[in-house]
Amino acid sequence: MTTVPIDLADRFEIRPPFMFRWEHSQHAHVLLYPEGIVKLNKTGGDILNCCDGHTNVAEVLEQLGALYEVADANVIRNGVLRFLEVSRGKGWIRIKT
Repeated sequence: MTTVPIDLADRFEIRPPFMFRWEHSQHAHVLLYPEGIVKLNKTGGDILNCCDGHTNVAEVLEQLGALYEVADANVIRNGVLRFLEVSRGKGWIRIKT
């Protein structure tokens, strides 16, 4: 399986039928879909929260870099890009056209 590289200008959105929201009972962000639920860790929730169809990947990297205050920007970059690749591969997100 080959993956299409993520461009920093890409703007992602949650793909239907998935619904992204904070679930108070889970104390976490979740992705709801007809067959079940995916409970996200804090970082995953923070990344998907930026997948609003308006924020591009470069802006996501900037926002999360400021939020997590990591000295090495490559740590944020690599983690976010990998999460986006996996999320796109699972069909959770799509590029906003």
